[in-house]
Amino acid sequence: MEISNTSGRRKTSVARIYMQAGQGNITINGREMKAYFGNELLENIVNQPLNTVEQLGQYDIKVNVRGGGISAQAEAIRLAISKALVGDNAEVRPALKKEGFLTRDPRMVERKKFGKRKARRSFQFSKR
Repeated sequence: MEISNTSGRRKTSVARIYMQAGQGNITINGREMKAYFGNELLENIVNQPLNTVEQLGQYDIKVNVRGGGISAQAEAIRLAISKALVGDNAEVRPALKKEGFLTRDPRMVERKKFGKRKARRSFQFSKR
């Protein structure tokens, strides 16, 4: 398999991945995944699509990710990996679709409105 190049997004995070057959090394912004996240839950989120199709440890993945928090970054990487797996082998699509890994989560932060303290929260009202 040649290098597969896809992207995934979540909130304001954008992840670009380069995936090729290998030993299972995942590098995020030039650092190992364990060093980048330091949280087993986020590492599991990134590995979910590979676990679903039972191909964990068969691909080397290089990730460039920007924006958002680390949780949104992990979910953006998960979407990108899922899209790359489908691009490589179309038979895994139903399994990934069933788990919801191919759906871009559209929820974004609502913008602040003028005359309000936040998006919907008003300033405290004082009667006297």
